[in-house]
Amino acid sequence: MAEPFKNLLNQHVVQDMAGYFSLHYKEFDKPAFVAAASNGLASLELKARTEHITQAMILYLPADFAHAGQILLASLPALQDDPITSSSPENPGISGWAVMTLSHYVALQGQEHFDFSMMLLKEMTKRLSSEFAIRFFILQSAQNTLAMFAKWVNDPDQHVRRLVSEGSRPRLPWAMQLPMFIADPAPVIALLEQLKDDDEEYVRRSVANNLNDIAKDHPELVADIAEQWLKDANTNRRRLVRHACRTLIKNGHKRTLAALGFAPPVIASAKVSVLTTQVIFGEALQFSLSLTSNTDAPQALMIDYVMHHQKANGKTTGKVFKWRNSNLMPREILSIEKKHAIKAITTRVYYAGAHRVEVIVNGISVGRADFELIMP
Repeated sequence: MAEPFKNLLNQHVVQDMAGYFSLHYKEFDKPAFVAAASNGLASLELKARTEHITQAMILYLPADFAHAGQILLASLPALQDDPITSSSPENPGISGWAVMTLSHYVALQGQEHFDFSMMLLKEMTKRLSSEFAIRFFILQSAQNTLAMFAKWVNDPDQHVRRLVSEGSRPRLPWAMQLPMFIADPAPVIALLEQLKDDDEEYVRRSVANNLNDIAKDHPELVADIAEQWLKDANTNRRRLVRHACRTLIKNGHKRTLAALGFAPPVIASAKVSVLTTQVIFGEALQFSLSLTSNTDAPQALMIDYVMHHQKANGKTTGKVFKWRNSNLMPREILSIEKKHAIKAITTRVYYAGAHRVEVIVNGISVGRADFELIMP
């Protein structure tokens, strides 16, 4: 089993941090910091561990933020040519997830020192992304931060450019939301326009994730952007737009699907059949789709299916699953089958009774069929 992320911030990391702080701050009380930062740490989750260690830093680093910031800066490893700089015996310094505590310190303590804080976060993001910390400054000083982002979109370092797109995501997971950009994403979109053809996939992927956030609140706007960006688009930009529109695709947003080349299907007939009308929990539903083209032109098909699960109150709730993409030739008959396992997962409670599978082609429902789930 993989090690939980939270364990990446542990007592050993705290001791290493203390060692580097003491190198650059003669008055640093190393034993007291280690005791405070380690006390109760093992019982906390990742974000809480970050906060806990940061509070110990606030207690034992200088109250003067300019002095404390210089200590943090000196404690970072020298930059290398690696994708992300980390420490080593030949290049010592605080790296990895521990840098998140440093950037969080800047977020909490550096609001009155904007330019210095921006410099610190810019350096820290080259060792570990400052995407969480920068949001404190967006919420406090949106215009100043956007002005800094406008400079950073042209920075030679890919990590700094990515900080622009990732830090400005309106709904970045596990982070504070940015209500002003949820309401009006125009300032963010202006930045994404400049990054959409970035040389680095790392940056372009972040641009796509930001647009996907925006699509949750402004689907028509992102559909507009998709149509514009796909004009004369190269392979990289097409891949970006497709990833950016994944929520719209999943929701069957017709304009978006059409922009991606998936127009409403022209079919003479379609049939969805359940091959296992009763499914015992832990086994698999088997179902099939048969459809016939009703045009003399080839068609690109995006085929998904929806599992309508029984709830405790007797109603059903649907979840969309990807199936396959196909090219349907003129007047061709397409026949395909699918197995869908129904087994215990942590995100769903299953209930016995009537369930339904529905097939969606290019955002259009083409058929559904019922089956019964039997619980042991």
